[in-house]
Amino acid sequence: MFFLLGLFYYFYFSIVGIYIIFLPKVLSGVGYSASEIGIIFAAAPLIRFILPFLFIKGLQLNAAIFKVSLVFTVVSALSFYLSLEHFYLLLLSNVALGVGLALILPYVELIALDTIGKEHYGKVRLFGSLGFIIVALLLVRFLSSAYVALDFLFAMTFVMTMAGYLVQRESTNDIKNSEKYHNDISLLKDWQLWFGLLLMQMSFGSFYNFFTIYETDRGISLDMTVYLWSFGVIVEVAMLFFQGRLLRGTLLTVLQVTIFATVIRWFLLFAYPTTLEVLFFAQSLHALSFALFHSAAISYLFSHYKHKSLAQQFFSGITYGLGGLGGALLAGFIYEYYPDYLFLSSSFIALGALLMVSLYKRGQVSLA
Repeated sequence: MFFLLGLFYYFYFSIVGIYIIFLPKVLSGVGYSASEIGIIFAAAPLIRFILPFLFIKGLQLNAAIFKVSLVFTVVSALSFYLSLEHFYLLLLSNVALGVGLALILPYVELIALDTIGKEHYGKVRLFGSLGFIIVALLLVRFLSSAYVALDFLFAMTFVMTMAGYLVQRESTNDIKNSEKYHNDISLLKDWQLWFGLLLMQMSFGSFYNFFTIYETDRGISLDMTVYLWSFGVIVEVAMLFFQGRLLRGTLLTVLQVTIFATVIRWFLLFAYPTTLEVLFFAQSLHALSFALFHSAAISYLFSHYKHKSLAQQFFSGITYGLGGLGGALLAGFIYEYYPDYLFLSSSFIALGALLMVSLYKRGQVSLA
């Protein structure tokens, strides 16, 4: 099972690598404006935001839905060939791909935690980071046209779905929501925490959707930009492997430190967009601003709420969903009209996240 899970994560995050590193550049080359790219890439996060509310209303993430999602994802990836040069069709293709991917990953995550346990989860998840790096280094060598990127996207999607099917077939039990807890998650009561998590992910909109365009427009080669992406993932892998001791401390303090590092990271990209030494240093902060932040956030929610699976679904929906949606839209319009200030805006958004989490932490201390 460990091998199958590693295979799945490898190809799943290879798709993510193609999607966030190359597709924005591909769409820009085809002729889409920055705001159109922002709208297209906001579609998938919107789906992520909606899905948790469907689970509350009775949607069951079971084997049948999972298998349908696998087929749906392959068809969606194939549809990009027909929709690439048509904005609304491409938007629909992106929505469809977002639906499939948003259903597939949580199901496999539950199987992984159930079969190999949280102690070994990080080690199998590392295969995803390796897939992200390797596909980036390969595709940059072969990206002679937009359709080469689509070839890679379809191939990785097809193999990922095969691996996902094998993971499901080898799992001994269907995934069911066995938790009997009353929903103790109050978004209004803990609004400062959730708003802080939302703002943190919104600040990543500029990075995930426009970093490649931002750097290549300023004279950094596509090869070097891919090296920057890959370096960020390498430090992410290192953090995932060694972060256990850091997570034994006060998790809200860990969140504050990682968000502050993110404020610095985005400001450096704004102030020194072509200085390679600074760019590589800024990318080294990915270990804090993504890897450690993500682990600390899900760990805090896991310990804070009784309804743990729903807490994780809301984390995905509110941060990567609504936050990704808002971040993509905002980044698209900022880059179209004020491109030089793209990452300065991200730095201010992250600063807002730091303020919210700090206020929430102060409130929790006063209640203790």
